[in-house]
Amino acid sequence: MTHEKELELIAKSVEEIIPLSELKAKLEKSTKTGKPLRVKYGIDPTGYDIHIGHLVPIRKMRDFQDLGHTGVIIIGDFTAQIGDPTGRDESRPPLTHEQIKINSAKYMEQLFTILKPEQTEIRYQSEWFGGMGLSDVLKMLGKFTLAQFMAHDTFRNRYEQGLSLGMHEIMYPVLQAYDSVAIQSDVELGATEQKFNILCGRDMQRYYGMDQQVAVLSPILLGTDGVNKMGKSLNNYIAVFDPPDQKYGKVMSIPDSLILNYFSYATSYTPTQLKEVQDKLASGMNPMILKKRLAWEIVALYHGENEAQKAQEGFENLFSKGEIPEDIPEFEMAAGSLKVVSLLVAAGLCATNGEAKRLIMGGGVSIDGEKVSAWDAEMEPQNGMIVRAGKRKFARIKVT
Repeated sequence: MTHEKELELIAKSVEEIIPLSELKAKLEKSTKTGKPLRVKYGIDPTGYDIHIGHLVPIRKMRDFQDLGHTGVIIIGDFTAQIGDPTGRDESRPPLTHEQIKINSAKYMEQLFTILKPEQTEIRYQSEWFGGMGLSDVLKMLGKFTLAQFMAHDTFRNRYEQGLSLGMHEIMYPVLQAYDSVAIQSDVELGATEQKFNILCGRDMQRYYGMDQQVAVLSPILLGTDGVNKMGKSLNNYIAVFDPPDQKYGKVMSIPDSLILNYFSYATSYTPTQLKEVQDKLASGMNPMILKKRLAWEIVALYHGENEAQKAQEGFENLFSKGEIPEDIPEFEMAAGSLKVVSLLVAAGLCATNGEAKRLIMGGGVSIDGEKVSAWDAEMEPQNGMIVRAGKRKFARIKVT
């Protein structure tokens, strides 16, 4: 593959490459020397329920691996005990070392649904920070000025609003930057909101007399609501651990305005294929047809083609064969677990709790095609869920 083709692949679905000329030079040097590029991505294992938005830069790492390069995952066992302040209005509570170990193992299990294990290097910050003394830390801090950090939106906004801003949080970008020195990073991947931290890594490498890494910044994937960044707190996410049928159903629930966005950032579609999707949308093709293809592609990416086909057939049995009407009334509800009986009454599908219980015990209630068998069953509402009571009563869940 020519360097132009390599750059085309890397630039696909990327917001910004800083600087592009250096990336081209690094690719050329790698070809001449036979030495793979070291492509860095850092994670703070503050949790382990990863959604497909988290994997946008990870899929870019896989592109680099397909070109023969090495992915380096940094486990932030030091920075996770600080909490990344980027994009936050308040401090994030730190984690214990034991929590970090548990989360890291589950995190990597999900990353390997995308990455090639044989081309992935896993490194822990404790390898280099564990043996550092105070003089080493002060030396690192001396590479930057307070003015640099206060120019960063997150720090400046919190300071101007009189919110808490700990000195340990200002250390976060410094520690992340030193990771790039420690592992000799050639490229660092991250979301656009990580731009400041990644560019700090370039500065840190320059201070240590190293070749500077290139920043490859991916856009932030919107959630299934089509408004907010995908996230668990907003219940608008598609988790890697979601079973195939749930993934399929969640994709089918997204607004039509997100179809091209998800094809671009959540599938392996080529620029030519993306242009075809764009043309079909512009020509007035029924968005449902494209959404079905999108849902199939996303499920196949994580579970294989057989599971994608099963999920599609299951969805079509429910929605495309006349069993469920198109104009289902929408029921808004808050996030959080509740009894199915309460939901049926609140959504107007049953008049009383007694009626709801009898309907459940008679096998007349289902959620996304799965029958509810226990009258005291509880559920976690998800955007787009279809609740069915009897043969003709339906409600589509919208989590607010």
